[in-house]
Amino acid sequence: MAHTHSHGHGLGSHEHKHHHAVTETADARKRVAFAAALTFAFMIAEVIGGVVSGSLALLADAAHMLTDAGSLALAWLGFKLAERPADSARSFGWARFKILAAFVNGILLLLLAAWIIFEAIQRLLDPAPVMGEILMGVAVAGLLVNIIASFLLHGGDQEDLNLQGALWHVAGDLLGSVAAIAAAFVIMFTGWMPIDPLLSMLVAGLIIFAGVRITLQSAHILIEGVPSGLSPGDIKADLEANLPDAAKVTHIHAWALTEQKPLVTLEVVARDGACLDTLRREVKMRLQETFGVDHSTVEVHKAPHLP
Repeated sequence: MAHTHSHGHGLGSHEHKHHHAVTETADARKRVAFAAALTFAFMIAEVIGGVVSGSLALLADAAHMLTDAGSLALAWLGFKLAERPADSARSFGWARFKILAAFVNGILLLLLAAWIIFEAIQRLLDPAPVMGEILMGVAVAGLLVNIIASFLLHGGDQEDLNLQGALWHVAGDLLGSVAAIAAAFVIMFTGWMPIDPLLSMLVAGLIIFAGVRITLQSAHILIEGVPSGLSPGDIKADLEANLPDAAKVTHIHAWALTEQKPLVTLEVVARDGACLDTLRREVKMRLQETFGVDHSTVEVHKAPHLP
């Protein structure tokens, strides 16, 4: 059976996009590093403030910031490893490690939310006095720190799941600071202590939303699910309708190395008289221009002649 088979994907274009991706990764890595250092430094101040004031909202936010510092460090490691080139043992390099980092960060968000809810329930059952003035001062400072960290991370590529996970951790911190400020305001002017754990539970609910989202998206990539917006059925229909020499498209597999790098493999049965190599190039170009797939493996062969 005559056939042609290729793993290529347009060298010039690929090199340009690879350089662009490496530059974006380096920028994201620096942003995450600054945010991690800032978060860890203020976490110490929040622990002291939470212990002195007796505020669960502050201690919960401090715990959140501690896990965030670790999560941001993990995100930084994901970006750092993603910059390493492919080798004989890892033909795609370490690019997927940042998806694994995003998955771990999503799980950490869920565990953190569970801890905050547990502590809030304990505080509601056994109320403790809270020093509103200290709570307010530390919470306002925390809000400023989290705004700076969010600004740093918002400047990166928002399609990057690893950066999304880092940003949601910081966003959770920011919400925690807002909740602590609200709790301090209520305590200072009304003396109603339950507001502190109640607002902590509200923040925990928002953290759960983010944790579930990040975990599901990264898990989908890790189990090699079909990328969003890339349907094998649509690929088949498009190629067969728009490429006259493609009689039939079969064995389509679509998955993703990272959220920004979809991969496709497929087979094409060529019509009689078609140039196999030309058809292969046409298929790859169509995949790139119509579906945004820069890395595809296309096998083209002639239909078998029945006796």
